[in-house]
Amino acid sequence: MSQLVTGEAVVLQVRIARMPTRALACAIDMVLQGIVLTVLLALLAGFLFGSESSEALAVALIFIVVLLVVVGYRVVMETLTRGRTLGKMVLGLKVVRDDGSSIRFRHALVRTLMWFFVDFAPWFAASPGIVASLMNKQGKRIGDMVAGTVVIRERHQSMASPPLFVPGHLVQWAQSLELSRLSDELANAARDYLSRYAELLPGAQYALGEALAARVAAVIAPAPPTQIIAPAYLSAVLAERRRRELNRLSTQHPTPTGPFTPNPYAAPAPSYAVPAGPFAPPSPYGVLPPAPPAPGPFAPPAPPSAARPATVNTQGWAVPGSNEQWS
Repeated sequence: MSQLVTGEAVVLQVRIARMPTRALACAIDMVLQGIVLTVLLALLAGFLFGSESSEALAVALIFIVVLLVVVGYRVVMETLTRGRTLGKMVLGLKVVRDDGSSIRFRHALVRTLMWFFVDFAPWFAASPGIVASLMNKQGKRIGDMVAGTVVIRERHQSMASPPLFVPGHLVQWAQSLELSRLSDELANAARDYLSRYAELLPGAQYALGEALAARVAAVIAPAPPTQIIAPAYLSAVLAERRRRELNRLSTQHPTPTGPFTPNPYAAPAPSYAVPAGPFAPPSPYGVLPPAPPAPGPFAPPAPPSAARPATVNTQGWAVPGSNEQWS
């Protein structure tokens, strides 16, 4: 898995296409291009042999046909399909920009020209594109680096979002958290752990949860006021982080105007995805500690304390008031 950050500062989890898959897609494209090129060159040869044309004209026509088939095919296909060729469609690959958006004509042209003249050019002793792809952590060849693109896998791409929520009795604590030191890498590691929580063995659930919770607790403050299991702790921190990010993004957009302007007196939307209350769905991470009772004027009375032993007189009667409770 790798991460792409969009222009709205949203982190996308994507699967990068590696060299073997890309090589197979390229081989499919080259086979199709070879078939088309063979047919066109056969038609061109019949035309040239049937007419008295100079050798320079024949070389120029052959060069133009080869360039159109080899370069034009990739440019046209990736522009019209937003980053796919026939080979990529078969294997479920797609070319996107570094921010995850679709490529345009200039990106397709740059990466195709670099593919033809630099990455896999026959005049290089070794293919620079293969070397660059193996050394780059996102599998980019030189054409991708210049064009600002990356090849991703579309199939089995999306992963279920983990259920992020804050227990009702910890909402005020979550809103007081200092999250400036929580890095994107650590937050994404916690999010991946929660998304795979149900797939892990019980031992791994506990060990990974405790390790991630300790790392998160070392960079945020304050500590939770009550005891909470590690997955629910991570979920509360990530839910509060997401809530703040959504609030920040909402303030950057202009206020809508017109007949469909939202009602300013309407009730605000809930801050967290899972509502609190007796009918809230159960926690997917096990049993949470019970919430402490809410303080109020009708708080339950304190448990009775131990009574003093009664004082007995010589007649066997207890002295009145001797066995009252300690004040």
